[in-house]
Amino acid sequence: MIASPFPVLRLKPKANARAIRHGAPWVYDNELVLDRRSKSLVPGTIAVLEDAERRPMGLVAANPLSRITARMIERDVSVEIDQAWFERKITRALELRTRLFDQPNYRLIHAEADGLPGLVVDRFGDALVVQPNAAWLELLLEPLSAALQQVTGVSTILKNAAGRTRSLEGLDDKNTVLLGDAPDAPIMVSMNGASYAADLTGGQKTGLFYDQRPNHAFAARLSEGADVLDVFSHVGGFGLAALAGGATSALCVDGSAPALALAEQGAAEAGFSDRFATRKGDAFDVLEALGQEGAQFDVVICDPPAFAPGKAKLEVGLRAYERLAKMAAPLVKEGGYLVLCSCSHAADLGKFRFACTRGIGRAERAGSLIHTGFAGPDHPLMPQLAESGYLKALFYRL
Repeated sequence: MIASPFPVLRLKPKANARAIRHGAPWVYDNELVLDRRSKSLVPGTIAVLEDAERRPMGLVAANPLSRITARMIERDVSVEIDQAWFERKITRALELRTRLFDQPNYRLIHAEADGLPGLVVDRFGDALVVQPNAAWLELLLEPLSAALQQVTGVSTILKNAAGRTRSLEGLDDKNTVLLGDAPDAPIMVSMNGASYAADLTGGQKTGLFYDQRPNHAFAARLSEGADVLDVFSHVGGFGLAALAGGATSALCVDGSAPALALAEQGAAEAGFSDRFATRKGDAFDVLEALGQEGAQFDVVICDPPAFAPGKAKLEVGLRAYERLAKMAAPLVKEGGYLVLCSCSHAADLGKFRFACTRGIGRAERAGSLIHTGFAGPDHPLMPQLAESGYLKALFYRL
């Protein structure tokens, strides 16, 4: 026998090996036999995962510093994890996106669901923004970057190192340019008939939230001839889509002045400036002020950041979603629409829907749920990983 070039991680006898064989992508520290040797592995080391009977199960990316100690990356233990391997994975992901979209603006790689655990790659035409959120990707950044360029042909690749996940993996928060030059101005992206200004170097996340694309489109269908309020608007996601759908007006509310400036740039690019306005401030404070002013809108959309980023903050987060619904509902005209969104994976659809419906009731409003939206198909869901189904959008008619 030829000895494997990889170190070995072994499951404990009581670990759920069946779940891993059936596609579960993560192995936690309490499921593994962690001795001095395995605990000394460099974070990101590729290892062979064995069951308790020493039968190989696949190649994993190991990180003894993380609660998720092993991430399954390849079932075939004889495969070499090199540039060619990355190219095969990226080519498969690209084939789906080019089938779905007629312009190169989409999420190209969505982590585990595209077979590359911890990796997020968003495409903006000739530029890619890469978020390597796991230690193994940091170690293999050079072949990964080369594979991305080879498959897509882009001239610019930026590394975005922001986010809570990298800190949990023991990684730094230093952004870098992997290929070409960083753009010196926002990139304009067209979606649903609207234009969005994406700041790839100074904006939130990768610069734009592609996951809401289908929910923007559904909201736009409700917005013809409507006055629209978009709360937590970022660069104008829902508000600009509503204007493209024929809204009479759109007011975007956000706490970030730079984000609102980008929203205004997007409105100007599409010729919507005369129907578009912004209001900077804390969302809850602005909602309260609008209520005191007696403001009313045909469509109100609230798309906040994750109020429940993990199980420890679930109850606090659900109360925040309920409060948001309670404050937003009175601003909706009779027969109008309220859209409430959550990107908290810890708050599943049932819990989130209950909190929102309860908040609407506490505002002494009643309504029917006409549509439930999720992330677009460039953000595929991995059925064995509940966390990948993080985005929910509830459309009520009040």
